[in-house]
Amino acid sequence: MLWDGIIAVPLVLILVQILKILFSVKGPYVPTLSTVIGLIISVFFSHPHSLSAGIFMGFFYGNGTVGVYASLKTSFQAFQRKQ
Repeated sequence: MLWDGIIAVPLVLILVQILKILFSVKGPYVPTLSTVIGLIISVFFSHPHSLSAGIFMGFFYGNGTVGVYASLKTSFQAFQRKQ
């Protein structure tokens, strides 16, 4: 469980941000990219012996990353407006 919430979601977030910079990924494609990276990490690294668990947790990693990103972006924008 530590891996899921503490390491995997931030790892996906960092990888997505790096890929956004390197390949100029447009906004509408970011959630899809996040889900694909989450699935790859989950199926091949986190849960290599259980495909169903890998797929389920991969969607969790990807969607968790999108939620964290949206929350941070909204908070940052609100902070900027307040100043």
